[in-house]
Amino acid sequence: MYVAELDRPWTETPFIFQGFHLRTEQQLSMLKQFCKHVFVDLERSEQPEEAKPAPQFKIRGEAAYPEKVSVEVEFKQAAKVYEQTVVNVAELLKPIGKQGGVLEAKDVKESVSRLTDSVVRNPDAMLLVSRLREKSAEVHARALQVSLYLIVFARFLQLERAELELLGLLGLLEDVGKTRLPSELIQRKGPLSAEEHKLAQRHVEFSAEILKATPGLPLELPQLALLHHERQDGKGYPRGLKGDEIGLHGSMAAIADTFDALTAVRPYAEALSPSSALSFLYKERGTAFHPALVEQFIQCVGVFPVGAVVELNSGEVGIVLTQNLVRRLKPRVMIVLDATGNPMRPHKILDLDKDPKVTPDEAYRIKRTLEQTRVKIDPREMFL
Repeated sequence: MYVAELDRPWTETPFIFQGFHLRTEQQLSMLKQFCKHVFVDLERSEQPEEAKPAPQFKIRGEAAYPEKVSVEVEFKQAAKVYEQTVVNVAELLKPIGKQGGVLEAKDVKESVSRLTDSVVRNPDAMLLVSRLREKSAEVHARALQVSLYLIVFARFLQLERAELELLGLLGLLEDVGKTRLPSELIQRKGPLSAEEHKLAQRHVEFSAEILKATPGLPLELPQLALLHHERQDGKGYPRGLKGDEIGLHGSMAAIADTFDALTAVRPYAEALSPSSALSFLYKERGTAFHPALVEQFIQCVGVFPVGAVVELNSGEVGIVLTQNLVRRLKPRVMIVLDATGNPMRPHKILDLDKDPKVTPDEAYRIKRTLEQTRVKIDPREMFL
């Protein structure tokens, strides 16, 4: 593996080079002495061919999505679309809790189309808006986030526009069946009994029933909604499908749903940082999740995801604005707190790819990621 970054400054370790291929037990032993975790660059790592079996379905398309506007320009429009969608989705899902309830397909499709329009113009803007909003454990809040991850992931994989909207609908509606479960079950903080766990798993079947009964939705959507809890080793549910039986869209949904579940507000567990959630997905590749798609998702989200709160070597604290697809460790960052912890007005934007200097002899770099609660930012203040 290519070790691209440590969880502490390189100068605090005996490693001569800032970035190296990890090849020996001695190197590994030394890393363990100085670091709790490191960042691995998958693109520069040397992996044997047998470790990457050829996928049985094509995972990349050929649709081109050039970035049409900057994140600064798209942010304001994305914020309006996001707010409107939050209200619409909360309203749309209200009647579904009743047995036999159906959705208003036209409204749902229009909401997803507006989200997709924004993501196609600039994917970072909508992700940034969603990451800065107050988080909620409610079903509709999680559904919207999963929908966004799937649209952004599909764009990254260069799938056709119709697939972006299909996956957006899937993310938004795959858990709609939870509205038929008892609210005390959904909000439970402690572990579920075996009987309760079995009931909770039925939400995927309820989702498929609701979607099948709703006219105007894509015909394949009910079957796709059954797939996001299936696992590569066959230990998922409801049907215990294995490997390629889950298909491209189902495998993508499993990854996006798990990533959001790990990083979201949950009544029963602490939210993980994005980097910890990505590490979990990477460890489970090939066992729980499609290995090639996990690697693609990590590249899509990035080592420092959009919206992540980071501390720089200057002591300043910032928010990641945009990814750098070539130099993963050098995104664009908006500085919001100075080195003493005071709010910075106006905000300062640094493009780390251009190697701005802290001092004449030292370039800015990200020292570590921080908890999302470390910074309270009103998104309306961004780019004013």
